[in-house]
Amino acid sequence: MSLTLRTTLGCTEAVIDDDGGLKCFYQVADILSGDLRIKFTNKEDDFDAIDWEFSFHGHMLTLHYSIYTGVSIFPSRTRDAMKKDNRAVVELASVLEKKLIDFNLNRNIA
Repeated sequence: MSLTLRTTLGCTEAVIDDDGGLKCFYQVADILSGDLRIKFTNKEDDFDAIDWEFSFHGHMLTLHYSIYTGVSIFPSRTRDAMKKDNRAVVELASVLEKKLIDFNLNRNIA
């Protein structure tokens, strides 16, 4: 897994998997809720996209899935995001990257 950061939304978006499907989305959601004890505050599920909002160290972020762009995390306020919101995305993405690598290594060993 290789983390990619992009700014096309007007904020920092951490792309967890640009080819990821629902399985990847729910795997990330499980890590957030289980390992990091994050509670999702707003869930919007559409035909081709899912957006689940949550707070990470006081910053409102969104876990996003799209059949077109994969799985990513970005500040919920997108274009109005502050620099510290963008830094929180990078921090969380780094933690997730390590946890996903560990998860995949353990799964391949078993």
